[in-house]
Amino acid sequence: MVLEVAEIKVTPGKEDAFKEAYRTARELVKVSPGLRSMRMTQGVESPGRFVLLIEWDSVEAHEQGFRETDRFGKWREAIGPFFAAPPFVEHVADVD
Repeated sequence: MVLEVAEIKVTPGKEDAFKEAYRTARELVKVSPGLRSMRMTQGVESPGRFVLLIEWDSVEAHEQGFRETDRFGKWREAIGPFFAAPPFVEHVADVD
């Protein structure tokens, strides 16, 4: 299992619109094979900072099962207009 961590900075004043777009677009991700769980968090002190946390079976499940599909383009089309900067995305794994 790997955890995808995406830090997303949203244009000030667009936070509510971003959350609404996410609520609709997340269904595009949730149907991906290999997805275990998905949640979005919002900064309390920094409300324009969001962190998306997705558990995948593997990096390949994320890359091939979602990023290389047309659903990824639709996902970015829905939430991308609210980005203040490109998201920082990486995969991390648990330390035993």
